[in-house]
Amino acid sequence: MYTKLHAAARQVGQVIVGKELQVRQSLACLLAGGHLLLEDLPGVGKTTLSHALALSLGLKFNRIQFTSDLLPADVAGVSIYERELNAFNFHPGPIFTQVLLADEINRATPKTQSGLLEAMEERQVSADGVTRALPEPFFVIATQNPTHQVGTFPLPESQLDRFLMCISLGYPDAAAERALLMGEDRRQMLKHLGPAMSAAELQAAQQGLRRIHAAPALIDYVHALAQASRQNGFFAEGLSPRAALALLQAARAWAALEGRDHVLPEDVQAVLVPVCAHRLRPVKSSHGTALASRDLVLQLQKSVPV
Repeated sequence: MYTKLHAAARQVGQVIVGKELQVRQSLACLLAGGHLLLEDLPGVGKTTLSHALALSLGLKFNRIQFTSDLLPADVAGVSIYERELNAFNFHPGPIFTQVLLADEINRATPKTQSGLLEAMEERQVSADGVTRALPEPFFVIATQNPTHQVGTFPLPESQLDRFLMCISLGYPDAAAERALLMGEDRRQMLKHLGPAMSAAELQAAQQGLRRIHAAPALIDYVHALAQASRQNGFFAEGLSPRAALALLQAARAWAALEGRDHVLPEDVQAVLVPVCAHRLRPVKSSHGTALASRDLVLQLQKSVPV
């Protein structure tokens, strides 16, 4: 099963050149059953990565371009009166899919952003007093522009906490960018991508994570990291219990991709920054400056012995 996951990773890596780590992190996030937030500048491949992941995993894919005038009904769907039936008929929105790409999610208003909360947490949508289940598996891959750019609405902490991981692609290195310039158009490459595994196989792999053993000492290490985040004074608030559970689940997925049936501290460290950095807000110093959350999470890792 995990051979097919590696095949999917290789296939995505042919489209997203020079970003093997980010592709692996994204795959681990989906394997763990979590939602993914891609935060970076426009034009570095966030949308292409999302589409390539959906195609390689054999999942149905929908994309929503978030704008300031987007309404919650544009995402969830709307009931329309049909004269022939003499009744209102619900027309599902684009959220009824297996992979939803919420493109530039922080350009939508908070009201529309909050419309995703129930779907991300409960895998269901409530409209007109009726609760409708979403397809399985269901993932939200959201892209976010830096908050200093014009026309953005920062995501609230409650919504950030719904994303299992937050990663950045960054600029490609010189060799990768040269390969991009000389190679085939990425959108044309997407048309030729076929599924490396099916949705049912992905769900089986997700269920297999329950068999990945986490020793009591490993649980103690995850607990110590959570406790240190609340006590070391780096952050305004520490990691929540849900964040600690997310860290352990992501570490299990990383161990599975490494071909192991048990979790090592190195697995926890490999996913610590993408799982925790977006959940932690630095405490500003007396001079009004703050280290980036990612740097502080690395300091947190160094401060907690294995």
